[in-house]
Amino acid sequence: MAEKEGSAVPPQAKGSWGSFLKSIASFNGDLSTMTAPAFILSTKSLTEFSSYWTEHPAVFAAPAAEKDAAKRAMLVLKWFLSTLKQQYASRSEKLGSEKKPLNPFLGELFLGTWEDAAGTTQLVSEQVSHHPPVTAYSIWNSQQGVRLEGYNAQKASFKTTINVKQIGHAMLHLDEFDEDYLITLPSLHIESLITGSPYVELNGSTYIQSSTGFTARIDYSGKGWVSGKKNTFTAVLYPQGKEKEAIYKAEGQWTDSFQIKDAKTKAVVDTFDHKSMKTTPLTVAPIEEQDDFETRRAWKKVSDAINQGNMDLTSAEKTIIENRQREMRQQEKDSGREWERKFFTRALQFPLFEQLAKIVGEGINDSQTNGVWEFDQQKADAAKSPFHPDVNPPIYERK
Repeated sequence: MAEKEGSAVPPQAKGSWGSFLKSIASFNGDLSTMTAPAFILSTKSLTEFSSYWTEHPAVFAAPAAEKDAAKRAMLVLKWFLSTLKQQYASRSEKLGSEKKPLNPFLGELFLGTWEDAAGTTQLVSEQVSHHPPVTAYSIWNSQQGVRLEGYNAQKASFKTTINVKQIGHAMLHLDEFDEDYLITLPSLHIESLITGSPYVELNGSTYIQSSTGFTARIDYSGKGWVSGKKNTFTAVLYPQGKEKEAIYKAEGQWTDSFQIKDAKTKAVVDTFDHKSMKTTPLTVAPIEEQDDFETRRAWKKVSDAINQGNMDLTSAEKTIIENRQREMRQQEKDSGREWERKFFTRALQFPLFEQLAKIVGEGINDSQTNGVWEFDQQKADAAKSPFHPDVNPPIYERK
């Protein structure tokens, strides 16, 4: 899908942008349900956002090759920090400003692969809940023995600006060491709404907790706080429960570059610079070969209408999709059954998640995500035939 959406608010749209801001300020519900002006709509659905975790697959896989446990934890921290630009800033840079993504429908899928020096990395992303909206994903590289699973929902509200609380978590697993890392998700807010060139700024703190006893805390700060630069962070990696005995410290801008230093010697042990690190393109099947539930095929007419700036057609095409979904939900209700997810299942027990979450004070929050979601290998095996084989199993084997 071409990155040709409109940039910031065009002069002729200043009036409707002002009206939109006023409507946001007086809106009491979840802002994600609001209809936005055409120039602020994205042609991408939230199911695609899972791919932003792994646009540097070699960095994603690097911890799997490190024998030292503390250095592995540091490389996991480095990988996580390297994903932040892709997840929260790359869209606004490409398109001129942050756009409101399309709200996925239940069962919507996004499948793809990356090829780089680390080999083949695969992605499955699925909308597992509509009320509340929840996206689940699994990303794995079988050759390197690394996989990421997670799910998330967003709660958007307005108080002087748009604030978004992310609910859910991600779990990174390294096969070689049978090691897991719980990753909590940052909250964010939207800057520069008044000027009509919105961009994301991250808030507060997030954690990465390993099953081998290391904790990383990342603190986010915006322009005018500590450094005077936007998208600033500091991070510290320490043995669990011993924050004053830091092993590594990191600082910089998550949209630009950062350094990781030995906490004792202050020597730089690793760096990352987005200007010199090219992202690896994600390969997806041609739209005509995609399943009807795959996001780019399902939303193509809506995306085309947005790119044309035709709001009437955009609304009409969205309504077709929404009405079809309402009919399906009614049929399920009438027959007393629930929609069957293609790749994910609600976990009945999740002791590792509970154990690691407790260490960093993270809530399970399953009532806000319609359950705790995990990748289902049996479902993935059964899903081979209807989908194109290049982005399908063989999936990794669980230990």
